[in-house]
Amino acid sequence: QVQLRESGGGSVQSGGSLQLACAASGYTDSIYSMGWFRQAPGKEREGIATIARDGSTFYKDSVKGRFTISRNNAKTMLYLQMNSLEPDDTAMYYCATDCTAYRNHQGIQVKATRNAYWGQGTQVTVTS
Repeated sequence: QVQLRESGGGSVQSGGSLQLACAASGYTDSIYSMGWFRQAPGKEREGIATIARDGSTFYKDSVKGRFTISRNNAKTMLYLQMNSLEPDDTAMYYCATDCTAYRNHQGIQVKATRNAYWGQGTQVTVTS
């Protein structure tokens, strides 16, 4: 099993930055890809960024150019650098393992497989 714990959330003004972190423990050798998801009140959870085993990164259009996903070589830490934050970025942010990205008519989609492990989430609030 893999345990994930997010940190780094908080409240920031529009235009500000935050860096989220996700610490992985347990059987981390089994981790091939990881990603970040968010869920705003009243909305469905959406995948926003993923990093593959080879280090390739994919972003949902709404965050591309503002957010950067990264990880350490040991795959025990996952990060999300968030710049130019907007009120629409307000949400609970989650990290997950076993993610994939594909493109459809709506752009890049990030999804977690049914076997994914999830963290408990960290709240990000962006005020105008």
